Amino acid sequence: MFKPSDRPRIFALPPGAEFPREVVRGLTGRLADAPPEAMARVTLYLNTGRMLRAVRAAFADRKAHFLPRLRLVSDLALDPVPGLPLPEAPLSRRFALMQLVGAKLKSEGETGSGVRAFDLADSLARLLEEMQGEGALPEAFNDPDLAADHARHWERSLAFLRIVTAYLSDEDHPDAEGRRRRVVAWLAERWRSDPPPGPVLVAGSTGSRGTTLAFMQAVARLPQGAVILPGFDFDLPENGWKSLDSGTFPTEDHPQYRYRALLRSLDLAPRDVAPWQAETAPDPARNRVVSLALRPAPVTDRWLAEGPQLGDLTAAMTGASVLHAQDAREEAVAIALILREAVEHGRRAQLISPDRVLTRRVTAALDRWGLIPDDSAGRPLIQSAAGRFLRQTAALAVRRAEPQDVLAVLKHPLTATGGADRGRHLLFTRDLELRMRGKGLLLDDPAAVRSWAERFEDPHRVEWIDWLLPLIAPEKPAGEQPLGDWIARHLALAEAISAGPWGRAGESELWREEAGETARRRMDTLAASAGEAPDMGGFDYLGLLDSSLSDGTIRQSDAAHPLIAIRGTLEARVLGADLVVLAGLNEGIWPAAPEPDPWLSRQMRHRLGLLSPERQIGLSAHDFQQAAGAAQVVFSRALRDDESETVPSRWLSRLSSLMKGLPDQSGPTAWDGMVARGAEWLARARLAEAPEAAHRMPPARRPAPRPPVESRPKELPVTDITTLIRDPYAIYAKRILRLRPLEPIAQRPDGRLRGIVLHRIMERFIKERSGPEEIGAALGRLRGIARSVIDAQVPWPGARILYLAKLDRIAGGFLADEAARAAAGRALVIEDRGEIGLDRVDFKLTARPDRIDLLTDGRVHIYDYKSGQVPSVKQQEHFDKQLRLEAAMAERGAFAALDCVDVAGATHIALGSGAGEHSARLTPEIIDASWDGLLRLIATYMRRETGYTARRAVFEARIAGDYDHLARAGEWEMSDPSAPEDVG
Repeated sequence: MFKPSDRPRIFALPPGAEFPREVVRGLTGRLADAPPEAMARVTLYLNTGRMLRAVRAAFADRKAHFLPRLRLVSDLALDPVPGLPLPEAPLSRRFALMQLVGAKLKSEGETGSGVRAFDLADSLARLLEEMQGEGALPEAFNDPDLAADHARHWERSLAFLRIVTAYLSDEDHPDAEGRRRRVVAWLAERWRSDPPPGPVLVAGSTGSRGTTLAFMQAVARLPQGAVILPGFDFDLPENGWKSLDSGTFPTEDHPQYRYRALLRSLDLAPRDVAPWQAETAPDPARNRVVSLALRPAPVTDRWLAEGPQLGDLTAAMTGASVLHAQDAREEAVAIALILREAVEHGRRAQLISPDRVLTRRVTAALDRWGLIPDDSAGRPLIQSAAGRFLRQTAALAVRRAEPQDVLAVLKHPLTATGGADRGRHLLFTRDLELRMRGKGLLLDDPAAVRSWAERFEDPHRVEWIDWLLPLIAPEKPAGEQPLGDWIARHLALAEAISAGPWGRAGESELWREEAGETARRRMDTLAASAGEAPDMGGFDYLGLLDSSLSDGTIRQSDAAHPLIAIRGTLEARVLGADLVVLAGLNEGIWPAAPEPDPWLSRQMRHRLGLLSPERQIGLSAHDFQQAAGAAQVVFSRALRDDESETVPSRWLSRLSSLMKGLPDQSGPTAWDGMVARGAEWLARARLAEAPEAAHRMPPARRPAPRPPVESRPKELPVTDITTLIRDPYAIYAKRILRLRPLEPIAQRPDGRLRGIVLHRIMERFIKERSGPEEIGAALGRLRGIARSVIDAQVPWPGARILYLAKLDRIAGGFLADEAARAAAGRALVIEDRGEIGLDRVDFKLTARPDRIDLLTDGRVHIYDYKSGQVPSVKQQEHFDKQLRLEAAMAERGAFAALDCVDVAGATHIALGSGAGEHSARLTPEIIDASWDGLLRLIATYMRRETGYTARRAVFEARIAGDYDHLARAGEWEMSDPSAPEDVG
């Protein structure tokens, strides 16, 4: 195939070239005059599975002939070598390291560190693989200068690494990367004396990893060997290549740096790289512009000298556009429209981005037109139905079953799929949820749950409960358990739940389709290595399961559209599209922020020859340069993310700066044209997102429904009078429509619960008082009652402690005031209901006062406990009428324990902030005025023309009410007039 040469052979294709097809075209062209079997003697190593499939497809598009042997560079790890065992399973290596890391953490006083131990073991395993890939020997850790002038943290880390790196020299248990390096070394040594009989080529790799670089060097030196580089910058001049070697830290963030390192190792110069195929760049003019824009920092002064040589930039950048979207959603919709138009014109289109959130948004946007892209990354297993089901059932297997966790599992689409009665299962699940939300049915009480099911007199419901209770309320294993036991327990629970009460595990949907099969393989792999794992607690198992499922991927289905593809940045080398969208071009995304290394500092990594953050950026830059050379390209970014403004990618900024600095070459005009072309797509995206005029809902007006008088409430408690004044619509929804807000499934110790608890404590404390008692005895009795009430109604240990502490803080002042109150009279009405009818209207007012004391002079005093803020005088005058109306009711004989009595006064007893007594302003005139005001208020709402206005005079506009969503609050302003409407 190649002419004899004593120098290594390096070929390359320029950025933008359709690499797989050009490789195939060049290979078949060189063997055009050879016999057909010559192709079968060729061995072609490729860098990724996607590249291999693309090369195979390119061969399939040509006439029938023999194929070369197609292999992946990574497959070298499994090549048979005499005396070299197969690589150790990755999980086995990580479990062994986990034990060492766990022992280190415990020696440093860290407890409960199982999850962190596995994460650190995973990062340590990746470090060891990287060291082997880069040829860093364990002996390098013994260099006394390695940790010089470093913090003690790095010295301790280095001491630990000296122990752990014994694995590197373990010939009996190499990992995949270590074995691959040994295979490469064995092949290189063998090929020196016995080269392979047929041609050997490596295509698609950049030599960014040490083992791959060594293999490329060995192949390039073969008599019939060659390396084909993707995206080689033939436009970079000699001074640009030389600048890559300057400085203490080489310019590794440049896209061509790895090629410079490869050529230097082979004693070659850039001019020695030959084109694999001539004139294969779709847009050579744009390649020259991008090459100059990405010139290394030390020689960016060449912009002024070489920029004028680029010619008219308007023509060079005709096929390029720039999207500056306002946010990620707008960016995704615009990209989806671009891809959709390409499909309409029968053009191949690719979206290339490292931002998986963005690519999923684009996929969702394409779904509106029924377009499914071919996504090379697939979908994370952990986000599939099977992955979520395994995570949710694992939580039930290892910890107390929280109501929200149980309902999430019961509603999961894989639950109860082993029979034909899933509909009945969902019906029972809905009824259980309503019961839990309405009256707080606790799953911790199996007897109460079963009693609830038996009330329906439905044997199927009882069967369902008998199936459910053992699954959600088993005894949880305490302490650490073998990993195999956790897996067996978890899978048994998952299969029982997926089967359902009337099905069989083998017939459920859990392990079916691609997601289920992939999940099953993941669990089998985990179980196969479980014997080598240390014992762990339940939460450690949850972390390990998440890590295992996160590594799994569900590949795209066959329904993917053949013209639309989503690729990662590495696969930009495959290219093969008429239109390429480079998305997510912001700092921190492309290029990505470097991941922190918990084991080695940046200086230490440099001394060991390991990958630097700049090298990772350089690889991303190469992917950018390769994709930017496509026939038509769109550079896309969002101006804001979810938190703040974004910073454009350095490569996009360089391109912008170069073009704007070349006015004589029409650079600013060309850049403005690129932005204008992108703005057209953004305008279309905004139109696509805007609802059509025919379907656009007008903003709602402020509601004021007017139901028939006979449907209006004929009875209200005094506490609802405040609501009637402030938010009449809430009374309409609650008392007329009879709508009640459901309680949250996951209840929390909020202010409402604290108020209920405090009122219950005070009620019992007053009722159980038999006579005068000293402060000490009263304090002991108060604490005893408080513990009893709190233990019964507050299931959260932290909240119990907090409630008791707050009560202790106010107990002294409360008891001193209580002694004075006891001396002045006795509590006669304690949470007792009273009612009274109103004159001239068919209406009854009810009340349940916290406490009414009969004083020694025959009058009464009304008390109201406040766990929150006490209402001000103005609030009591205009809105909070509770004490005033209770006083009016007492004077009119509304309470059975009292006759018509005079009210001496009313007091708020604050049990929270501002603890103590707060006297309410109360005189006979005020009481009579409040009663007259109530009569007018009720009479007004007993007329059909009076509407129940939403949020008429709420205390704070920012505080949401229970019925604001029904009133469509937010579509109208608080200053808008109401829109009365007859209803019913």
